[in-house]
Amino acid sequence: MRLTFDVDAVVLDIEGTTSATGFVVDVLYPYSRSRFGALLAERADDPEVRRAVTQVRELLDEPDADAVRIEKALDEWLDGDVKATPLKTLQGLIWSEGFARGDLVSHFYDDVVPVLRRWHGDGVRLHVYSSGSVAAQRAWFASSPDGDLLPLVDGLYDTENAGPKQEPESYRRIAAAAGTEAGRLLFLSDRPGELDAARAAGWHAVGIRRAGEPYYEQGVGDHAQAGSFDEIDIISTGISISGSTT
Repeated sequence: MRLTFDVDAVVLDIEGTTSATGFVVDVLYPYSRSRFGALLAERADDPEVRRAVTQVRELLDEPDADAVRIEKALDEWLDGDVKATPLKTLQGLIWSEGFARGDLVSHFYDDVVPVLRRWHGDGVRLHVYSSGSVAAQRAWFASSPDGDLLPLVDGLYDTENAGPKQEPESYRRIAAAAGTEAGRLLFLSDRPGELDAARAAGWHAVGIRRAGEPYYEQGVGDHAQAGSFDEIDIISTGISISGSTT
């Protein structure tokens, strides 16, 4: 069954939605883990690194935590898939360097990029909201197998500039920053708690269910669902915009 929405903008989750969670877990996480120590030592005076280190100490309630303790905490959060903002900040810095060097190339499901290009070309504004930092998002979209996708994206939001992904207030902040009424926004994610929060903020929400993803069996609650972006049609400013080529 096809889904049709009358909206002006689409906000995208990344892991499990546009891209495979397995790629992030199996490729990006080990890459960042192997470089936390070097980042903390070599870029200790970098303002973003200093800010993240301060945040780690605050979360640990250990104001004197040294680099060894901080690296251990980062590894533990990584093992537990904790969406801690300083962890995501430091990962983003590491991944940005990796993408820039060509060590990394991001992953997108085959149905995603053609649909995003079509929506963008037809006037739909695209935004990203991920637990990964804005720096990581920027590097991810700039370093796709299909080239630089950043020109398709109007706004990038993370847990630092928007807030936690399962809190309705975060979606209200994004709507305000994007200058778009809540009822004119569509959020795509594989996580039911995030979809619930978006809907509570007045947004439209669709659960993306892809076989093999961690949340596939759990489902998306009572939200509309799609197995790919091809199943979603958008009507914006009176123009019908289809997610398929047929």
